[in-house]
Amino acid sequence: MRRENVSTKIETRNLNLFYGEFQALKEVNVKIQENFITAIIGPSGCGKSTLLRCFNRMNDLIENVKMYGEVLIDGKDISSLKDLVDLRRNVGMVFQRPNPFPLSVYENIAFGLRIHHICKNKEIPYFVEKSLKEVGLWDALRDVLFKSALRLTLEQQQRLCIARLLALRPQIILLDEPCSALDPIATQKIEELLLELKKSYTVVIVTHNMQQAARISEYCGVMLLGEMIEFDTTDKIFTSPADKRTEDYIVGKFG
Repeated sequence: MRRENVSTKIETRNLNLFYGEFQALKEVNVKIQENFITAIIGPSGCGKSTLLRCFNRMNDLIENVKMYGEVLIDGKDISSLKDLVDLRRNVGMVFQRPNPFPLSVYENIAFGLRIHHICKNKEIPYFVEKSLKEVGLWDALRDVLFKSALRLTLEQQQRLCIARLLALRPQIILLDEPCSALDPIATQKIEELLLELKKSYTVVIVTHNMQQAARISEYCGVMLLGEMIEFDTTDKIFTSPADKRTEDYIVGKFG
């Protein structure tokens, strides 16, 4: 559903990216709206995750990567930013498999608060509790805060990773196949969480699960061989796509 007076949070202009001689992104132009869930779908190897990593310059960590074009957040090109730590705090990422630190539940969240000087030391317990409540973990974990996070279920670990990110007060949440390691019940819980989070955050999710994209996103982009072949409301993408390749992918003719 479209809303009135929406604003563009992320925009790419003629974005191209190369891994050495291989071109992974080709002239990608997309506008991602604030406080919506936007899904990026497409077959394996089409450039979905590469595009996602452009939004917080995680591709900078890979050798022989060259990027041309622009990535703008709130209208500002991030390609010339010097403070990438601050960028990645503001544009946080959740990965395919949960990656909690081998520390206690409490320290998983407190660690980032200290490193980024988000609050005073005496305020850390408040922000730990607040973040765990945001992801629906406080009641379940309040009595085991100082136990290892590695003892949690996979779903709890993924929620904890999201809580760890929320504690840093980002504006944008990037998720790269966040439910790929989870069972259907855990996946449903994560989806319900994302629907709540979009009220306060801009959410971009890469997923192979087209049903998931249809369930939770308002906008959807379809990628193929490094190109964004179609970007529109999710309803339109799934009911009346403009590009025949989109229809072929959705009905399972390839991918």
